[in-house]
Amino acid sequence: METSILLLLVLLVSFLLLLVRGHPKAHGHLPPGPRPLPLLGNLLQMDRGGLLNSFMQLREKYGDVFTVHLGPRPVVMLCGTEAIREALVDQAEAFSGRGTIAVVEPVVQGYGVIFANGERWKALRRFSLATMRDFGMGKRSVEEQIQEEARCLVEELRKSQDAPLDPTFLFQCITANIICSIVFGERFDYKDRQFLRLLDLFYQSFSLISSFSSQVFELFSGILKYFPGTHKQIFKNLQEILDYIGHNVEKHRTTLDPSNPRDFIDTYLIRMEKEKSNQHTEFHHQNLMISVLSLFFAGTETSSTTLRYGFLLMLKYPHVAEKVQKEIDQVIGSHRPPTLDDRTKMPYTDAVIHEIQRFSDLGPIGLPHKVTKDTLFRGYLLPKNTEVYPILSAALHDPRYFEQPDVFNPDHFLDANGALKKNEAFMPFSIGKRICLGEGIARNELFLFFTTILQNFSVSSALAPKDIDLSPKESGLGKVPPTYQIRFLAR
Repeated sequence: METSILLLLVLLVSFLLLLVRGHPKAHGHLPPGPRPLPLLGNLLQMDRGGLLNSFMQLREKYGDVFTVHLGPRPVVMLCGTEAIREALVDQAEAFSGRGTIAVVEPVVQGYGVIFANGERWKALRRFSLATMRDFGMGKRSVEEQIQEEARCLVEELRKSQDAPLDPTFLFQCITANIICSIVFGERFDYKDRQFLRLLDLFYQSFSLISSFSSQVFELFSGILKYFPGTHKQIFKNLQEILDYIGHNVEKHRTTLDPSNPRDFIDTYLIRMEKEKSNQHTEFHHQNLMISVLSLFFAGTETSSTTLRYGFLLMLKYPHVAEKVQKEIDQVIGSHRPPTLDDRTKMPYTDAVIHEIQRFSDLGPIGLPHKVTKDTLFRGYLLPKNTEVYPILSAALHDPRYFEQPDVFNPDHFLDANGALKKNEAFMPFSIGKRICLGEGIARNELFLFFTTILQNFSVSSALAPKDIDLSPKESGLGKVPPTYQIRFLAR
């Protein structure tokens, strides 16, 4: 694997020397950083452990704000809670642009609510927030959907009859069904072959996007795109998912009742029809397709991966699971399902879920931003369109806010009286104008799924807790937990 990457890099240098016509220097005054080589940027300072390790090492030398050249392009890194908040909150508008992710850019091409910029992004975000709210987000109906999905999961887990299983696809099923009910207006059976195929494509793609080879591709996508690699498989996977979405959109179009929209797609199609005479409208087919892809992917992978990490942590720290179950027994009991109203009465469980999100650190580098205008930040001048990486991992592991940042400890979110306490460094959904659209849904899912499972089951592993390895399978743009076997033992 490494040999092939080195060969590609040798080819890359040769091609660049032949093809490059000079790279215009950015005006402005960027933060300090390692001196880049022509064309190769800071390749020689990149650690084999990946981009995050490289950035953390450079932070020790250059501080919380520094510049790294990823290939020929300069990217400003923001590390630590204060730096990220100063940029994304205090100067929210200036830092509200979206940078590119090289391995998905050929598919998204700047379309859709997550990857768009400017007026396109603002129009799509307003529409998406309002529509998701209409179809569940922030209403009691989404709670009922999650409770029903949790009940289906419990039934499925009972069928395992205490046998060990890999929870990956079951956790994907439950989170995917919540976003599917909002976007597509339907849920799927856990044995549905088309559904399982889509979930497999999501899982594969998330792993590939987070892989080391995708991080290398980020540095030199301009030339590596012509060679075989994981980027080709990601493109193929996402195109297959888009084919499914396209068929679904057509089905919606033929059965649409404008007076009774069923879901996100219907509502978007109605808006498209209203604006068809507007040449500059953002409500067109391409934005619909990529918005649905983005919502479907993000709504499935982030919450399901958090649950997978969460239950691996419960196997590693069984005393934590026991304390959660004790609180469930005291507040909820065994004769009714958990509700969102229970959350305020269950500070320990809420703290555990917060700590699972903090410790699992699923988006360590954060989605890339860019500045929307020439921006003065901490004495430096960032030219318009400069890319910015908010290193969320540096906040979630900030020793000024977490006493033992590298240790799983729910006490990080509890005060001296055992009540839940807020923490400025807790930003797993990012912060500012680009904060995750589905934060509310995700928080509700995590609480209701986590508590419903532990209300009905104890968990165990064939491995002793001390032998359970928490090391991620992949760590790049995202973090993929290791695969593991777990037994759900009826209580």
